[in-house]
Amino acid sequence: MRRLARFAPLGIMALVAMLLVLTTRFAAAHDVGITSVARVFIDQVGEGRYTLSIVDIGLPPIGDSPGVLPSGCRHLPEEGVRGTVALFRFQCDDELMFDDVITLPWDLAGVVAIARWSDGTDASAYFRGKGNTVPVQLGDLLAGAGSGFRLAERYFALGTEHILLGIDHLLFVLGLLLLVRGAGPLVKTITAFTIAHSISLAAAVMGVVTLDRGPVEAAIALSIVLLAREIVVGYSGHTHLVHRRPWLVAFVFGLLHGLGFAGALGEIGLRSADVPLALLTFNLGVEAGQLAFVVLLVLLNRMAGETLRFRVPRFEPALGYALGGLAMLWLFDRLPAVWGA
Repeated sequence: MRRLARFAPLGIMALVAMLLVLTTRFAAAHDVGITSVARVFIDQVGEGRYTLSIVDIGLPPIGDSPGVLPSGCRHLPEEGVRGTVALFRFQCDDELMFDDVITLPWDLAGVVAIARWSDGTDASAYFRGKGNTVPVQLGDLLAGAGSGFRLAERYFALGTEHILLGIDHLLFVLGLLLLVRGAGPLVKTITAFTIAHSISLAAAVMGVVTLDRGPVEAAIALSIVLLAREIVVGYSGHTHLVHRRPWLVAFVFGLLHGLGFAGALGEIGLRSADVPLALLTFNLGVEAGQLAFVVLLVLLNRMAGETLRFRVPRFEPALGYALGGLAMLWLFDRLPAVWGA
């Protein structure tokens, strides 16, 4: 297919409409740096006695909410706070078993639970939300029960969801597709973007790079503004380094976007032994979601047909203006976080 990046108006308009609808639902949470994934610790402090520590500020207390604890367990009224960590203590007639479930009464995408047992073993796992609750399956946390496959499966899904619900990241990829001409340069550009955000994601999760989330999110919005400008300028006949070496720009901005991806993984916490596998599978999930998005664009273009492209010859610059305008709104919305407001 000639000039893969010049997509037909019909396919692009349908896609942009879908993205704008999704933006109203998902972008707000992404903008304020909330991943909708909480962290909890489950500590066995005695025979049949446990403490559930809620790390994230702002989550509603569990209290005496019905249906939270497995059968045979009861809440102890000595709930308290240690620093910024809320503590929920409970007692069970017997030790927690493989088929027990703790049902957290929170409307979240998921929870990362880290269990530390009295025999010195520990385990961590990600649990997906089910509407207004998050069921924590103890079978995935008991010593010897949480398999690497389960961990990999959950973090692959988490990475896929994060890229598909990260509207700003998807719009940046869309901008790259509009900017690049030809299948070869397109593959090189997307590959450079992938390598770059994989590097910065790993560096952030491993603690090599530490940056506040607010400035990173604002810079990501600014990267879309700059990319949108180059899309418009390119169609007016003025070409710069961005047009001659788009892979270089994609690599530089990819480092920035990788720090944004790290917000979904680096801030939720894992035991150190699980970090490498979780990082690998999360990143693979991000790449799978990104590839699915690119393939969807190509299919929409083929379905729309070649002839439609010539009916609106300057549609791509208009889309560049639309991308830039939306990104400017994000930028202004995220600037207060840069100054700590």
